[in-house]
Amino acid sequence: MDMLVLRFKVTCQPGMADELARAFAQVVVPSRNLPGVVSFDVARDVMDPNTFIAVEVFEDADARSRQEALPEVANVMGLMPSVLAGPPEMQLYNATA
Repeated sequence: MDMLVLRFKVTCQPGMADELARAFAQVVVPSRNLPGVVSFDVARDVMDPNTFIAVEVFEDADARSRQEALPEVANVMGLMPSVLAGPPEMQLYNATA
């Protein structure tokens, strides 16, 4: 089975990470409950508490689109311009299970 694996990394301005952490926390459960979402994890970097890394695994592009259409995702994306220290990093991989 082919899957999409998305790695997403952001670093916040000092003092803004907790606000983004709260927003990310609202995304996890709805994302994990969507059909076609194999896994969805967001973590803080143990070396830099201002940095978050999300690893998202989808069955296909449709599942990714459904997840990205969630209102909780829109909230995170709307927050990013005011809290990030720089542009996000994103890598998308095609993987075979």
